[in-house]
Amino acid sequence: MKKITFTLFYLFYFLCSFAQNERVLFVEDFIEKVKAHHPLAKVAGLQIDIAKANLLVAKGGFDPALQIDMSSKMFDNKNYYNYNDAELKIPMPIGDLKTGIENNSGKFLSSEVSSGRSSYFGFEVPLAKGLLIDKRRAFLQQAKIALQQNNAQQKAMLNELLLDAYISYYQWAGATKLYNVFANYVQISYNRLKLVKTAVENGDRPAMDSTEAITQLQNFELLKADANLKLISASLDVNNFIWDGKGIPQNIANNVTPDTSFFTNNMFQKLQIVLQNNGLQNPLLMQYKFKIDGLRVDKRLKYQNLLPTVNLKANFLNDNYNVTKNFGSSLLENFNRWGLDIKIPIRFREGRGQYNLAKLKIVESTLELKLKTQEIDNKIKDYTNQFFLLQNQIQIAIDALRNYSSLLKNELLRFKNGESSLFFVNTRENKVIEMQQKIIELQVKLLKAKYTFDWVAGLIN
Repeated sequence: MKKITFTLFYLFYFLCSFAQNERVLFVEDFIEKVKAHHPLAKVAGLQIDIAKANLLVAKGGFDPALQIDMSSKMFDNKNYYNYNDAELKIPMPIGDLKTGIENNSGKFLSSEVSSGRSSYFGFEVPLAKGLLIDKRRAFLQQAKIALQQNNAQQKAMLNELLLDAYISYYQWAGATKLYNVFANYVQISYNRLKLVKTAVENGDRPAMDSTEAITQLQNFELLKADANLKLISASLDVNNFIWDGKGIPQNIANNVTPDTSFFTNNMFQKLQIVLQNNGLQNPLLMQYKFKIDGLRVDKRLKYQNLLPTVNLKANFLNDNYNVTKNFGSSLLENFNRWGLDIKIPIRFREGRGQYNLAKLKIVESTLELKLKTQEIDNKIKDYTNQFFLLQNQIQIAIDALRNYSSLLKNELLRFKNGESSLFFVNTRENKVIEMQQKIIELQVKLLKAKYTFDWVAGLIN
C-alpha cells in the first residue's frame, strides 16, 4: 500500500495542468491590430497627410493666375473711361511671365494707357535679391523637407506607441506564464495533500506531514491569488491597445491568452546589425537633420535680404489682340514697355539681423542634434549591456533551476523510501518555484531591453 501511494504521489507531482479551450493572440497579430486601429497610430499617419497638404500649398505658389480688371466711369452723359484688362500670369522658377489683352476707351483715358484694343507679352525677373532663391522657392523646398521630417515624426510616434504595446504584451505574457506555474503547483499540492492524508490514515506517514502539505497548499494558493491580480492588471493594460476598425475600444476575451513561449536564444540577432549603424536610424535624429536642412534653406533666403532689390520688367506690345503680329525689329524698337525697380537699404540692419538669426538657429539645432546623438549612443550602450547581462543571468538561473530540480527529485526519492520528511520536500520545491519565477521575470526584462533597444535605434516595427 505504501509503495502504491508514493508511486501515485510521484506521478501526480509532474502532472501538468489540464488543457483549456483557449485562443492564443500572438504578438505579431497584436502589433498589427495596434498599427491598424489604435488612435495614436492614426494620428501618426495624419502627419504625412498634413505635410502633403502643406506641399500642395507650396506648389500653389507656382500656379498660373488669370486676373481680370474692369472699370468704367459715366458722368453728366460723358463716357470718362472704360478699362478692360485681362492678364495671365505664369510664375517661373525665376521671375514671372505675363501676357494679356486690353480694350480701353473714353474721353479721359490715362496718358499711360493705349486706346482701343491692344495686347502684350512680357516678363519680370529679379537681378539681385531673389535671383537665386525667393520666398516662393524657399517655401516649396521647405515643404518638401517637411514631408520627410513629418515622415520621421510619424515613425517616432509609432516607435513610442509600439514600444508601449510590446512591453504591455510581454508583461501580460509573463503574468500569464507565472499564473499558470502557480496554478499548476496548487493542483499538484492539492493532489499531494489527498495522498498524504490517505498515507496518514493508513499509518504510513506521521500526522505532521498532513500539516506540512496543507501549509504548502495554502502558500501556493496565496502566490496564485497574487499572480492572478497581476494578470488582471496586465490584461487591463493590454486593453488600452485593442481597438476595432470603427475606433471603438475593445476588451480581450476571457478565452484569449498571449503566447508564453516567447523566449528564444537568437533574440539578439537584430541587435548585432543595429550596432553597426550606431543608432543613426532613430527617427528623432532624422527629425533634427531635416529641421537643420529647412533652416539652411531659410538661411539662404535671409541672405537675399543683404542684396539690393533690382527687378527688370519688360513687355512687348501690339495693337489688336495678336501680340506676335509683325514680330521683329520694329516691334522691339517701337512697341515695348520696360522698367527697372531698384531699392537699396542704406544700412541693411534688418537683413543682417535676420541672417544672423538664421545662422544662430542652425547652430542651436546642430548642438541639440549632437546632444541627442550622444544621449542615444549612450542609451544604445546601456540597453546593449542590459541585454547581454540579462541573457547571462537567465542562463545562470536555468542552470540553477536544473540543479534545484535535481535536488528535489532526489529528495522525493528519499521521501518515497522513508528517509526524508515532507518539510524537506517542500523546502526543495519552494526553491524550484522561486527559480522558475525568477526566470520568467528575467525573460520579461530581457524582452523589454530588446524592444527598448529597437526603440532607441529606430527599428521597432
